[in-house]
Amino acid sequence: MTPNAIRFAVGVCSLGSVLVAATDTGMCAIFLGDDPDALARELQDRFPKADIVGGDATFDHWVTAAIGLVERPAVDCQLSLDIRGTAFQILVWNALRQIPPGTTASYTDIAQRIGKPKAARAVAAACAANKLAIVIPCHRVVRTDETISGYRWGVERKAELLKREHVTRYQQTKNPLLTATGLVPETGLEPALSCENQPLKLACLPISPLRLIH
Repeated sequence: MTPNAIRFAVGVCSLGSVLVAATDTGMCAIFLGDDPDALARELQDRFPKADIVGGDATFDHWVTAAIGLVERPAVDCQLSLDIRGTAFQILVWNALRQIPPGTTASYTDIAQRIGKPKAARAVAAACAANKLAIVIPCHRVVRTDETISGYRWGVERKAELLKREHVTRYQQTKNPLLTATGLVPETGLEPALSCENQPLKLACLPISPLRLIH
């Protein structure tokens, strides 16, 4: 592929259509929706400078992996990722990745955690800019009163993802063997993210705060 090429494919999951896109570096987008054509247009809008091409048969494993994340959102992503954003977005996305599955945090909570207590609205904007549904779990962010707020891919999908994570957390609590057998992994891979103006090599680390790698 050319340096700016992005391959993509659209599959079907229990929450509707799922678009998966990847560069040579790794997965760069997971979108959820009802209309595959609309998802393809969203991909072009989100990556206006990229050469968008359809994935071939070798791309199927990306789609399968993404569908697996939708069906079991509490499981950590084990795939290489290609994620870029502004410094502030990365700060927010780091914080989102630290919210345990089956729990939630408010926009105000995240603002406080990143040391910017007055930036709740900016945190919400960073959540909306997320290109990787579930992998960067913006669905775990709710209002201060714990009610479910907006979600780029639909409030109903957000509610369902949270429900699935709560069920997994409950099962894990009731039966620790689920973790021991790997059915509900206790640890996973955490990707380092990169600033959009300074592409950085992505590294996968054990569960810990995400860091920029220079």
